[in-house]
Amino acid sequence: MGEFSGQVAFITGAAHGQGRAVALALAQEGARIVAFDVARQLSYPGYALGSTDDLDSLVAAVAQLGSDCLSCPGDVRDDAAIIAAVEATVARFDRIDILFNNAGIAAYGLAHELTEEAWDTMLDINLKGAWLVARRVIPVMIRQQSGVIINNSSVAGLRGFGRMSHYTASKWGLTGLTKAWAIELAPHGIRVNSIHPTGVNTPLNDGLAWLEGTTPAAIAERSAGNLLPVPWIEAEDVVHAVRYLASAQARYVTGAQFVLDAGLLTR
Repeated sequence: MGEFSGQVAFITGAAHGQGRAVALALAQEGARIVAFDVARQLSYPGYALGSTDDLDSLVAAVAQLGSDCLSCPGDVRDDAAIIAAVEATVARFDRIDILFNNAGIAAYGLAHELTEEAWDTMLDINLKGAWLVARRVIPVMIRQQSGVIINNSSVAGLRGFGRMSHYTASKWGLTGLTKAWAIELAPHGIRVNSIHPTGVNTPLNDGLAWLEGTTPAAIAERSAGNLLPVPWIEAEDVVHAVRYLASAQARYVTGAQFVLDAGLLTR
């Protein structure tokens, strides 16, 4: 019996990267997984995202761990897709114990040179998308009088970053949502926290490097500024943070910002 045996984790952006790593880790501890992912390419930011093949392989990997995974291709900007996914989750599992609001994109651009499309896409996916998903999941948690919501923000949700004003705005917004939801949902036994990683070694690094016409190592060297001598942290480091915040060990932790930044904010 794992720590999350019998629980259901709804994870957005689950096909690859941090979302996939968290899905597999929670499944290994007995959780049943709902994998929500756009699973297709978007015109902006233009780099490779998760795919239906990634979702299919995640379902198979979770099954090998002895758990169950419901695959839900969908865009966090599409309320109808979210409603369908939540309804399918309740029909199959009858509950949602953990929401990991992880879906997100990143890109560069000076504030005065960004297009309105770029601004809207960034905010709609990273910030509005988290709210759209949560507003459909929260009623399920209120019915249970229990639940945990973890918003995947960033160090950019706690400080400014040049050439990333739209990304920074979206991640600061997630920090604010976390604080507000923690206040609103505490009476229902629902905890809400955000995590704030520095750069993470996932396919997103390849995407940013592709946008810049350079390499992931060059991106990390130029932008990370970590105090500890590492270019980035690993997805497994994010897993440890999410697993703790979702667990009973963090039963009195809510409205908090969990920083895993290799010292970047201190620098």
